[in-house]
Amino acid sequence: MKKIIVLLVLLLAVAVTSAYAHTPSDMKISFDPGTKVLKLVIMHDTPDPVLHYIKRVNVELNGKEVINEEFSRQENNKSQTVSYTIPNAKPGDIITVYVRCSIFGRLKRTIKI
Repeated sequence: MKKIIVLLVLLLAVAVTSAYAHTPSDMKISFDPGTKVLKLVIMHDTPDPVLHYIKRVNVELNGKEVINEEFSRQENNKSQTVSYTIPNAKPGDIITVYVRCSIFGRLKRTIKI
């Protein structure tokens, strides 16, 4: 009987965590060739930006990682906005951005300069 109760509690915990966690919903990317600044607005709706947040942003330039930043909270309940200078970026280059949620899910977007 104890095993059944423990199993039910574990299943309930997994169900609650799954309902609470979700992938970032969208990401807006802009790059200014004059200033070489990449701006990201990562849409991630969360009831608690301290416990459930955008945890990591990775940026690749032509397949080579140039930025790897980790966060300990999200700036608000709706989104995380970040800006990075990429001095070596030039017209025709490919920028790929990966973002990861602190609980579950990730999102990838690519732009050509």
